[in-house]
Amino acid sequence: MQERSLDRGLRKTVDWRLIVVYLALILFGWMNIYAAVQSGEPSSIFDLGCNSGKQALWIAGALVLAALLLFVINPYFWDSISNSAYLVVLALLVLLVLVIFMSNNVKGSHSWFELGPVKFQPAELSKITTSLVLASVMSRPGFKMSNWKHFLLAALIVLIPMLVIVAESETGSALVYAGFIFVLYREGLSGWLLALFGMAVLLFVLTIKTHWWVSLIVIAVVSLLYFIHFLRRTSSLRLRRRVVRNGLAAAVASVALVFAADVIFHRVLKDYQRERIEVVLGMKEDLKGVGYNVHQSLIAIGSGGMFGKGYLKGTQTTFGFVPEQSTDFIFCTVGEEWGFVGTLGVIVLYGLLIFWIVRDAEKARNAFARIYGYCIASCLFMHLFINIGMTLGLMPVIGIPLPFFSYGGSSLWAFTAMLFIFIALDRQEKKYF
Repeated sequence: MQERSLDRGLRKTVDWRLIVVYLALILFGWMNIYAAVQSGEPSSIFDLGCNSGKQALWIAGALVLAALLLFVINPYFWDSISNSAYLVVLALLVLLVLVIFMSNNVKGSHSWFELGPVKFQPAELSKITTSLVLASVMSRPGFKMSNWKHFLLAALIVLIPMLVIVAESETGSALVYAGFIFVLYREGLSGWLLALFGMAVLLFVLTIKTHWWVSLIVIAVVSLLYFIHFLRRTSSLRLRRRVVRNGLAAAVASVALVFAADVIFHRVLKDYQRERIEVVLGMKEDLKGVGYNVHQSLIAIGSGGMFGKGYLKGTQTTFGFVPEQSTDFIFCTVGEEWGFVGTLGVIVLYGLLIFWIVRDAEKARNAFARIYGYCIASCLFMHLFINIGMTLGLMPVIGIPLPFFSYGGSSLWAFTAMLFIFIALDRQEKKYF
């Protein structure tokens, strides 16, 4: 009788849809990791000598971790430890800084601790801690994004680990942090600041792809339209002064960004980072160098057609034409062997996962659970957007995994922890109503 009561409680309180999608992604990802490494030779998917066998161990560990987070660890634990926000941030920063000096150079990046055969990337852990600390700080009574001190505190929680990760030359992980702006927007950040963020990205791209004077013309036109639109809508002298002040501040900041773009692009970014951006923007074609991965990826995806060549029958995959095909470029394996239908199915699974996380977050009565849910959804979206954009040649090749899908223990365990902490928080919300 007690077991029935427990089963009935689990059915009502756990969002099993999220777990089903999670399992579908890790199992389908595992199959495609095997396809990417089997190289036409008969071998077992459980062979510990290849990535698919190692991934099986990572998956087993991830499932144990998921069970502990969901059924053993009290969900209130996460809120309590994140209340010690500054200690958590300090511990994280120590790890992120230490890895710069204590790690080997891996493809230009200093971001991995190596303990024998085991590798650990603190940047993956930082996404969890940043999400927890941000949720803790922003859920405090009286917190308002309109208060510049509160906004600055939230921004620093995101920017400090982001800048340290940039120092590790781990550009992909750092770029994911830009997704936290969606969380800030949900909690009250002005839409104009979000628009200015988009404008800054546009100006940066426009400046390095064309000429600085083209960007200045765009700034002048946008500023003029801004002043005409808002000055005509108000007759209040105080509001007019505010419109003029805000417009001039935005224009000055935009002009400063235009002149800083050249310095950032040519003196701050490393050669390989600059070359990857140039390839994506069509400023340079290098099919045998930095553009090789993307070129081969596009061939693989395009050759798959509507329904693909069939599992383990992809030529680009079997003969290893695409480097990093079990990690950063795993999506092109799906495109070649499963076709457009397969790639669409994977995107739909991710879309459902993000949609259900956001919907559960919106239903949460606890602000901590809501904000944390939006943090997780934002991280997943940024990984999905960057990774798939990278394989399609729409984003620079910056080395970022597809969540739950790509080979790698650090990524799988980190995203498993992120997701199941939220599922546990959501379950706690549903226990009493």
